[in-house]
Amino acid sequence: MQTVIYNTKSDILFVNNIIDKLNNGAVGIFPTDTVYGIGCNALDCKALEKLYNIKQRSLNKPINILVSSIEMAKKYIENINTIEEELMNYYWPGGLTIIFQKSHIIPNLLTAGFDTVGIRIPNNKVCLDIIDKFGFPLAMSSANISNKPPDNNLNSLMLDFSSKVDFIINDGELHNEIPSTIVKVEDNKINILRAGSICRSDICKYWEVI
Repeated sequence: MQTVIYNTKSDILFVNNIIDKLNNGAVGIFPTDTVYGIGCNALDCKALEKLYNIKQRSLNKPINILVSSIEMAKKYIENINTIEEELMNYYWPGGLTIIFQKSHIIPNLLTAGFDTVGIRIPNNKVCLDIIDKFGFPLAMSSANISNKPPDNNLNSLMLDFSSKVDFIINDGELHNEIPSTIVKVEDNKINILRAGSICRSDICKYWEVI
């Protein structure tokens, strides 16, 4: 496979090229506001299978999705509650992934058969521009082989993935190496499933945490 490297600082047409590739089942490396991620069209099951294979990720582990707006997120969610609405409005775009009840549009492959899906809006202009112009969510996981730590070093990412992914978007060094915090609202309380870039003490200021 010939991996295409796009440099966001010099390649003016890269967004259109990325969208063409996503429409054809591509998997690539994307910058986010937390860590570099490996992603694809969240609604394309063939692309999802490819993503799982590249990461060597168990099909029993769901993959979260990135959207460009709350309006887009709501297309893929059912039965939103008040606290989820508050969290979206307060933390998005940013490093909080919220677990929602998914709509039927979301493939079961993405969620490992669960009836929930993790969603967030990244605070990264490049990633947001791609999602917004693409018009569909991206399935996104940290750019690493499963059971290895996330990696923001472009040189090592290219070594690990250049023969496996269709493209790599070089947006320079990402200074935040902490992945998103993952939460789920249960019985009107917030359960922090994974500690990350949003600290527990910040969430506790406004909501009850399990």
